[in-house]
Amino acid sequence: MPDTVPVARLRPAPGANASLLAAEIGKGLRIQIAHPIGHVIALLISTMMYLGLQFVMGQGELRQDLLPQTLVAISGYWFLQYAGLVMVADLIEEKRTGTFAQSLMSPAPPWLLMTGRLLTASLFGLLVAASAALVPMLVAGITIPLSWSALVPAVLVVANVLSFTFVLAAVALKSPQIAAVQSLLTSLVLLLNGSFMPLSLYPDWLAGVARFLPTTLSLEATMKVLFDGASLAEVWSDGVLPWSLAYTVALAAAGAALFVRNHRRAVRDGSVGQY
Repeated sequence: MPDTVPVARLRPAPGANASLLAAEIGKGLRIQIAHPIGHVIALLISTMMYLGLQFVMGQGELRQDLLPQTLVAISGYWFLQYAGLVMVADLIEEKRTGTFAQSLMSPAPPWLLMTGRLLTASLFGLLVAASAALVPMLVAGITIPLSWSALVPAVLVVANVLSFTFVLAAVALKSPQIAAVQSLLTSLVLLLNGSFMPLSLYPDWLAGVARFLPTTLSLEATMKVLFDGASLAEVWSDGVLPWSLAYTVALAAAGAALFVRNHRRAVRDGSVGQY
């Protein structure tokens, strides 16, 4: 193990945390929009793939009874995919180039920089998911009923995704194989969270497995409010909403614990700037 010399971290001046956080968010967004053509092409492929799969699932037609629910579900997947790009792919690139190690010389504490990354992930992911959902809505004439009550489980979808991507980012601090793990898990989410067909059409055992994956429980609660007309009290009483909340809190706690552990180890053994 290489010898390391503790470095005293400067304390930011009062009020500087807000400026540092804004700078981190601005940096993250500039990185993502620097090459928009790649994102546009990926979005077009994703939306066309979604419509093509729905055409196959509908045996040669786009079934209007299934499209709204599956579009909400795949929007959750798109948010997960692009939030993960900010949280994991960018972190891996910064580690390989050494810029993540350089950030340790900043007076900003590590939690502040990761908070900025989380906010960047939420802003960019939501923008992309909304843009991607707009294409099928216009092409296939999909209408999604709106309800203020659905905002509660929808916020849980966002929190669930960010908590999951934070877990992946924490693992990425120590493991260069995280990209393969992330690809596998997000592919499972796409297959099982209701993006192809509503969860109610799954066999009971498969629906049970799907509920252990990110987004599924929160999306299920959102669907019940939007499409079944359920109230928040009903969604809470049937267990979907409390289980979704507990799942999200557990993911957030796991991500925080893993990040603290792996960050300390990476600084201590000198691997914070390399794999």
